Amino acid sequence: MDIIEDEKEYLIKAELPELKKEDVKVTVQDDVLTLSGEHKDEKEEKGKKCHRFERSFALPGDADGTKVSAEFKDGVLTIHLQKFEKATPKAIEVKIP
Repeated sequence: MDIIEDEKEYLIKAELPELKKEDVKVTVQDDVLTLSGEHKDEKEEKGKKCHRFERSFALPGDADGTKVSAEFKDGVLTIHLQKFEKATPKAIEVKIP
């Protein structure tokens, strides 16, 4: 799993070979991003089990948990986590009577 940061967002890339988009879930709750999934065998045989995983990350203070998007392509899950927009300083002229 790779986490890349730039001035606008955090980018999380996770390689999930042999998984399908339907088998992966991404949630954000209480400033925690959670990636979970289940690896299922197409053929269910006696004695074989499916494998589940879950990984959670506390969101950094500058991450906006309401602006998250994800895409899944060729076994790679890419999560875009936007940062809060920084307020630009604004000069206000004060008139003195």
